[in-house]
Amino acid sequence: MTRMPSAERRRQLTAAAIRAMARDGVAGTTTRSIAAEAGVSLSVFHYCFDSKQALVESVITSITDEYVSVVKEALRPRATLEETVRAGFQAYWDHVRAHPDAHLLTYELTQYALRRPGFEQLARRQYELYGDAYTELIEQLSASMNLRLRVPVAVLARYLAAMTDGLTLNYLVLGDADVWTGVLDTVTAHIGSLVVADAP
Repeated sequence: MTRMPSAERRRQLTAAAIRAMARDGVAGTTTRSIAAEAGVSLSVFHYCFDSKQALVESVITSITDEYVSVVKEALRPRATLEETVRAGFQAYWDHVRAHPDAHLLTYELTQYALRRPGFEQLARRQYELYGDAYTELIEQLSASMNLRLRVPVAVLARYLAAMTDGLTLNYLVLGDADVWTGVLDTVTAHIGSLVVADAP
């Protein structure tokens, strides 16, 4: 087995855990099955993660970072605020459609953490990460486009996290991809109404 730095090995095991959990469910995924998915021995897993709790936290952080990267890449300033916001939502939406199992996993991780004694803080951390991610995106966009918000950043960040969370679950349950152009347009218009563009 090829030796690699522990940080890289942790990333390898986290990616393997995401694949295994998306396929088999969180409760049905064991440390042994993750090690097998990654093609390493069980001792390597325990060297990198001292508990399944640590692994779940790494999985939550990795998934959130990926989603944020997708949106951040698309959220470049465009001609108007609406076009910019719409591009960010579209990028996220395209990711949901392309990777429904990975997005479904996020909800399963939440339920798993809330119902398992000692893991409850991981569910809280998961949603704190969502809020932190939106806060960062809002502040970057505000600075680059000279925007003034009608509501506090913390309120808008929490609102966007809750709205995205609900819309994603709604799609995973109902599907109906054809209606989502209108849904995203409506959300974009609402976000636009919460922001004021300052004069140069």
